[in-house]
Amino acid sequence: MKLFEFKPKLVSCLKNYSKETFMADLMAGIIVGIVALPLAIAFGIASGVSPEKGIITAIIAGFIISLLGGSKVQIGGPTGAFIVIIYGIIQQYGEAGLIVATLMAGVLLILLGVFKLGAVIKFIPYPIIVGFTSGIAVTIFTTQIADIFGLSFGDEKVPGDFVGKWMIYFRHFDTINWWNTIVSIASIIIIAITPKFSKKIPGSLIAIIVVTVAVYLMKTFGGIDCIQTIGDRFTIKSELPDATVPALNWEAIRELFPVAITIAVLGAIESLLSATVADGVIGDRHDSNTELIAQGAANIIAPLFGGIPATGAIARTMTNINNGGKTPIAGIIHAVILLLILLFLMPLAQYIPMACLAGVLVIVSYNMSGWRVFRALLKNPKSDVTVLLITFFLTVIFDLTVAIEVGLVIACVLFMKRVMETTEISVITDEIDPNKESDITVHEENLMIPKGIEVYEINGPYFFGIATKFEETMAQLGDRPKVRIIRMRKVPFIDSTGIHNLTTLCEMSQKEKTTVILSGVNENVHNVLEKAGFYELLGKENICPNINVALERAKSLVK
Repeated sequence: MKLFEFKPKLVSCLKNYSKETFMADLMAGIIVGIVALPLAIAFGIASGVSPEKGIITAIIAGFIISLLGGSKVQIGGPTGAFIVIIYGIIQQYGEAGLIVATLMAGVLLILLGVFKLGAVIKFIPYPIIVGFTSGIAVTIFTTQIADIFGLSFGDEKVPGDFVGKWMIYFRHFDTINWWNTIVSIASIIIIAITPKFSKKIPGSLIAIIVVTVAVYLMKTFGGIDCIQTIGDRFTIKSELPDATVPALNWEAIRELFPVAITIAVLGAIESLLSATVADGVIGDRHDSNTELIAQGAANIIAPLFGGIPATGAIARTMTNINNGGKTPIAGIIHAVILLLILLFLMPLAQYIPMACLAGVLVIVSYNMSGWRVFRALLKNPKSDVTVLLITFFLTVIFDLTVAIEVGLVIACVLFMKRVMETTEISVITDEIDPNKESDITVHEENLMIPKGIEVYEINGPYFFGIATKFEETMAQLGDRPKVRIIRMRKVPFIDSTGIHNLTTLCEMSQKEKTTVILSGVNENVHNVLEKAGFYELLGKENICPNINVALERAKSLVK
């Protein structure tokens, strides 16, 4: 088995590429590029960077992810999930810190792909994913309140935390600008009703065009100058910046490493989730490890040009599919379209109202919230609900790094608890009914267990979580038989703690003049026990293939 496999989908797609496929990719790429424009601008501004940096990310990361990725139709770029993380990093470490954290996350993503850990990401519990995506949605909505209502805070700085934001909002709510509110509500309404009239043209694009033109006319002919636009807050540069390598030092790497892990984990989850959803629609199968390597490369190169973290975007990927995208060429074309817009049309973006972008992000946060799924999960077992709510509230009140770390720890603990509950240890002291040993009636006589022999059966993995459970079971019996048979036919694996526990049990039994016999050990567990020295400890004759042989051996010892 090879350790490293890298197979971009573009290579296989180009083998039978045709003019018809190219025309389909061209149309899809153009449409997706136009769709990505307002989202890239909105995500860039909401993340705390300038609008063109959102577009630069969509161009560079989108191009690399399509060029090197493991999915035919995946579209990469900045997404709403990263807004909260990016904003927090910039608040604490500045844009230089963001570049370092993104670079490290890119390296981690490549390592995940190289060591074939793409499948592992899929095992992250669903309540954790829903918990932090819903939490991110609430946080994104919170960050847009100031622009929705046009609030003015004077010289007071807006806090980075959830509670602090709402406190300053309430203190300054008397500064509300109703024109901003009207613009935001109009944008939200346009986006919401557009799907009823057009499935192909995105509502966000229509809203930005219509509302921007309306606000421009209001300013020019109506004298309404109180609606803030992108140009009032940012200076937009219509060019790709030169690549710059940030100064790296051990202190910065050490401090930003936990944040980099969060970016990498979130990027991996979102990109693979997007690719999986796409697979279900187009009937294909993506290469998760190749996809992670592509995501990593994108997050290493994009920040060198001032970009922000990027990943696979479900909404843009679905837009690509719905508009006929067939191969990664569509994603490459989408990046080229964005580049042309940046170079030739970007000055027009200065007229877009901030309240309109806030409306776009309100819809993004609503779609991301998945409130119906969240509500449905509240009916699940209490352990799942606990993980869901803790992850959600930690994401909202603290930050995503803490939420993911704590959520994963809780999920692991609950998983171990469930495994412990499923692992049973039973004691048989009289007879064994062969007809109950399987789902086939064998019509054999019951196996009698002579006096002085006890049979223990372990049903489930023998790991550190249940290692003491065996001791507790024997302690409850309190007797000292001449022979203990331990049936391990239903033990799929044993870890080092289980080996230590079993070794201690055997040594204690020998001191009590009790012989231990192992029965029905499967091949994997048998190999582990052999390496651990159980042949020397028990004797090869006391490790038996099945219960019949084990009982015969036990009878010979009690005579």
